[in-house]
Amino acid sequence: MNEEYINNLMKNLTPSQIVSELDKYIIGQTDAKRAVAIALRNRWRRQQAHASIKDEIMPNNIILIGPTGVGKTEIARRLAKLSGAPFVKVEASKFTEVGYVGRDVESMIRDLVELSVNMVRDEQTNTIQNKVDRIAEDKILDILIPPVKAQPNEEEEGGETEKLRNEKTREWMREKLKKGELDDKLIEYDVTVQGAGMQVFGPMGMDDMGINLQEIMSTMVPKKKKKRKTTIKEARKQIAQEEAQKLIDMDSVQKEAIQRVENLGICFIDEIDKVAGGSKGSGSGGPDVSREGVQRDMLPIVEGSSVNTKYGVVKTDHILFIASGAFHVSKPSDLIPELQGRFPIRVELKSLSEEDFVKILTIPQNALLKQYAALLETEGVEIEFAEDGIKEIAKIAAAVNEEVENIGARRLHTILTTLLDEILFDVPDIIPEKKIVISGEMVSDKLDKIVKNRDLSKYIL
Repeated sequence: MNEEYINNLMKNLTPSQIVSELDKYIIGQTDAKRAVAIALRNRWRRQQAHASIKDEIMPNNIILIGPTGVGKTEIARRLAKLSGAPFVKVEASKFTEVGYVGRDVESMIRDLVELSVNMVRDEQTNTIQNKVDRIAEDKILDILIPPVKAQPNEEEEGGETEKLRNEKTREWMREKLKKGELDDKLIEYDVTVQGAGMQVFGPMGMDDMGINLQEIMSTMVPKKKKKRKTTIKEARKQIAQEEAQKLIDMDSVQKEAIQRVENLGICFIDEIDKVAGGSKGSGSGGPDVSREGVQRDMLPIVEGSSVNTKYGVVKTDHILFIASGAFHVSKPSDLIPELQGRFPIRVELKSLSEEDFVKILTIPQNALLKQYAALLETEGVEIEFAEDGIKEIAKIAAAVNEEVENIGARRLHTILTTLLDEILFDVPDIIPEKKIVISGEMVSDKLDKIVKNRDLSKYIL
C-alpha cells in the first residue's frame, strides 16, 4: 500500500486534533470522541510498527452505548469525512441470517470495497485530469475545425500555409473553449455504448454476490459507437470520462483499494441492539433465532476472516468495527459472549441536558439556527434568535424529552419546524420586515399550549 498516502492521511490527525475537529460539530460526549480518536490514530501507529509485530496488532473495536439523538451516528459521519479512509455505515437491523431473504452480513465488506475502489479511481482520475481535459478539447476541436494535413507542394500565401492558418484557428477556438464561451453550443459526437446484451436475472440479493454476472455478460457483448447531440460543456465531460477510463489501470486501482480496506477500513454498525436478545419473554422461537444468527454470522467477520468480493478476496483481520446502539430494551450483555469479546471498548454516551441544547443550537458549524438563517437569507430576510429565545427552545426540548420520549437533539428539529412554520410559509409571498427577532416570549406563545398538552405534544413535538 502507498505509504505516502497513509502518512498524508494521518499527518494532522493526532488524537487531540481529532477530538478538536469533532468538537466543531458534536457537543459533549468527550469519552466517545477520545475512544474513536485513539482507535483512528492506532491505525497509523500500526502501519509504522516493525514488520515482525505489525500483523499481531489487532484493532480495538468499540461499542457506543446511549439513547437516540445524542451523537452516536454523527460521530461516525464526521469520522468518515475526517479520516479519508474507506468507511461504510450499515444498520444491523437490515441484516438477516444466512438462508433468510435479505442482506447477508458479508455485504458490508463488499460495500466497503466498492467504496474504496471508487475512492482510488477518483484519486487517479484527478491526477490525470489535465491530460484527459486536453484530449477532450482536442477531440471537440477535431469536430469543430478538422485539422489540415500539409501538402508537399503547397504554395504559401503571405508566408502562411493552409496548415498554419488551420492551427492558428484551432488555438483561437481552444481559448474560447477554455473560457467557456462555447459551453452552450450544440455538438454531435460519437459516444461508446454497451451493445444490447442479455439481461441476467438471479435470486434475491444477487446484487450482493461477489461474482457480478451482469458484468461478465457485458464483457462478452461488443461495445459500439453511437451519435449523440449535446452541449459542448456536456460533451467535454462525457469524452473526458471515457478517456479517463482508458488511461486508468483498473487492476492497480483494485489492488490498492483492497489494501486500503484491509489496513485502514472502518465499518460502523448502527442499531446493533436490534439484533441483541433482550426480549426473554418472547419464547424460544420467532425473531430471536434470526437475531442470534445475525450475530453468529457477524462474529467471523469481526474476528478476522476472508470475504469474497468481485474485486478479490478481502481479509477483515485489521478492519476497525465501531458498533452503536440505544439498548433501550436490551443490554450489551444480551449480545452473544463471543461477539461481546470482539468489542472490548465500551463507551456510554450521556443524555443531553438543557445547557447542551443551548450549545447544540449555537456552537457547531452546522448548528440548526445557522441552517435556518441561511435558508431565510435566500429570501432576503435576516432572522435573529435572541438569547432568551434560544434558552426557551432548549428548555422546551429538555422538558418534552423528559415527559414524552427522549429522542435527544432530534427534538430540536421538530421544535424549530413548529416554531418557524408560519414564517417559512409566509416569507415568499407575504414579505414581512427584513429582520425577524425570535424572542423568548414569542417561543413561549407559540409552543406553550403544545408543551402543556401532553397528548398533543406526543404527535407534534
